[in-house]
Amino acid sequence: MTAPSGAGRYYDLRQRYAIRVEGTLDPARWSAWFDGMTLHNVPGATGGPAGGETVIEGEVADQCALHGVLAKVRDLHLTLIAVERRKG
Repeated sequence: MTAPSGAGRYYDLRQRYAIRVEGTLDPARWSAWFDGMTLHNVPGATGGPAGGETVIEGEVADQCALHGVLAKVRDLHLTLIAVERRKG
């Protein structure tokens, strides 16, 4: 997605994010639901009930799309640990 940037110029709003949540999610089951983002588990990373964390990582089109992914995290009642913008 692009947005106006002055006199007829456009810039790219896509960014890569890593979203860390408490608990483990099966990547095969949940990747499509998170719009094809990559999920990987970090076993034993926190003392939470599931004993680990999941990192949901990928590119989002813009801030609105990022909020959509965060809404999915909320809808699953996952505990949000961190949101980090990544380079690349």
